[in-house]
Amino acid sequence: MRTGEASTAVALHDATVAFRLADARLYTAVEQARLAVADGEFVAIVGPTGCGKSTLLNVAAGLLTPASGTVRIFDAPLTGLNREAGYLFQADALFPWKTAIDNVAIGLEIAGAPRTHALQRAQGWLESVGLGGFANRYPHMLSGGQRKRVGLAQVLIRDPKILLMDEPFGPLDAQTRQIIGNLLLQLWTADRKAVLFVTHDLEEAIALADRVVIMSAGPSSRIIGDWTVALPRPRDNFEIRLTHEFHALHREIWAVLRDEVMKGYAQAGEAVG
Repeated sequence: MRTGEASTAVALHDATVAFRLADARLYTAVEQARLAVADGEFVAIVGPTGCGKSTLLNVAAGLLTPASGTVRIFDAPLTGLNREAGYLFQADALFPWKTAIDNVAIGLEIAGAPRTHALQRAQGWLESVGLGGFANRYPHMLSGGQRKRVGLAQVLIRDPKILLMDEPFGPLDAQTRQIIGNLLLQLWTADRKAVLFVTHDLEEAIALADRVVIMSAGPSSRIIGDWTVALPRPRDNFEIRLTHEFHALHREIWAVLRDEVMKGYAQAGEAVG
């Protein structure tokens, strides 16, 4: 946590998000969401497929404006794009024609930094994510896990106060996800930014986060649970999953989440039918 009194990095108060469908009907994706993320806090959002997890993230990013309710960033109303946030998507956002170091440096260059300075900083971030020797490789020459590391460096080089992460490790295999999860924990521990992390994986959420928030099945999805993860830090993404405390918390949350997952699958089957 930063020195001084902690402020609220992201605050959603009764945020409702609705979309107009092609047949002119109004579809309410998320209804009256209330969520507060403190400065330096790591909050994971878990819920069934299609429940509006990414929608909430996009509201916090300023990419979507709620139909009603308010969004505040560090206690100020959000009126456009959230300039305090860095966004890591599930899909790679790397430019295929640029090397790893150029992909990381571009954020500083766009902001007006001299290229030599941007490249120096980019090399430092590549070393921080374990890719110091891969600066001149293009994305197609990197593994999925390596591309995700470059993506992390690409976001973090701008030093955002808030990290918004939408299923960032979803495409990776289980072992690589845990390795990248540990890397994320190390980077976050060094400079505790506020993190809003969307995932389908309850184990991943508990292993990484300070709090786990559960959303109901949609439509009109709501936040129906908010658990504090009272597991010690610094935390190892591998070892913490073997503890009795981890499994006890997983059972407690899954008892609520399981019903919502089954509702989501049932609704998807009805839509297909």
